[in-house]
Formats: sequence, C-alpha cells, structure tokens
Amino acid sequence: MASEKDRGYIHIYCGNGKGKTTTGMGLCLRAAGYGYKVLIYQFMKDNKTNERKALAYVPGITLTEGLPQEKFSFQMTAEEKETRKKYYEEQFRAITKKTAREDFDVLFCDELVYAIHAGLFDEQLLLDFLAAKPRKLEVILTGRNPSPRLIEAADYVSDIQKIKHPFDKGLPARKGIEK
Repeated sequence: MASEKDRGYIHIYCGNGKGKTTTGMGLCLRAAGYGYKVLIYQFMKDNKTNERKALAYVPGITLTEGLPQEKFSFQMTAEEKETRKKYYEEQFRAITKKTAREDFDVLFCDELVYAIHAGLFDEQLLLDFLAAKPRKLEVILTGRNPSPRLIEAADYVSDIQKIKHPFDKGLPARKGIEK
C-alpha cells in the first residue's frame, strides 16, 4: 500500500497579489531540479510569457502550447467566451490525458482558477479530474477567487494579498518583472 508521502497534493495560489504564477513556476522549477517530470499549461495567456522562455530550457519541464494571442475575459464578446470555454476544456482534457499517458509527476494549470471565475471553464470538470487524478500527481492551480468547493478539494491554499503595488500609482507592468 502506498504511503501518504507518495501521494501528490493539490496546491492553489490565489488572491489579488502579485506572484501567483511566479510561485507556481518556482515549484515547477524545484520539482524539475529534483528529477520530476513537469507539464505546464497557461490558461488566459499567450505563448510569449517570459517565464515560458526561461523554463523551455529546463530538462524535465514540458510546456504545452496555447493560443498565439489572448484577450482579457472582459474584452471578449459572449460568442468569444463560449468559443474560448470549449477550447480550454478541450485543452484540459488533452493535457490531463497526457499527464497520465506520459507519467508526469507535476501538472501546473496556470490561471485555471481565474478561467473558472470568468466563466471560461466548467469547474466541475476540474473537480472531477482532481477526485480521480493519478495518485502521485502533484497539481498546481493559480488564479483569483477559488470557490469553496475548489478550496475544499485542495491540500494547500495560499492567498497572496496585495498590500502595495506600483500599479496603484498608475505605473505600467515592467518587462521581466511583472510581465
């Protein structure tokens, strides 16, 4: 019988503070350094994020391609939202099958919590996967406003809160730091 230490846990990094994706990517980097196989998919982001550029060179990390361009959910029409929802759910099914088929140790679904909150992903699809995921698979999720059901399903929930940010003074995101 497998021990509790052999079980993969579910992590959620949420809140309105800067650093949710960075925290998830750091855990992926640590896992890859240990020799684990890591699969990363970024919801709500294009394939041009700077963390992707760096992690593409790390052995053990696989980055799944998303859309070449993305919009914020508030910029989408109802039709675009429905199309995006179908796309994200298809992508999720494909990456979760890949994690099992190729025996990944870690799955990072960046901004999936946000996609759920924005109505661009069916939360029940994620909850069903988490309930039946491969035992050893560590799952990392990020985004704002996880539901109580999602929080209950998780083992770790870290709420990253903004106290102060240059954006509050109207300063734009800086390349290599915030984006």
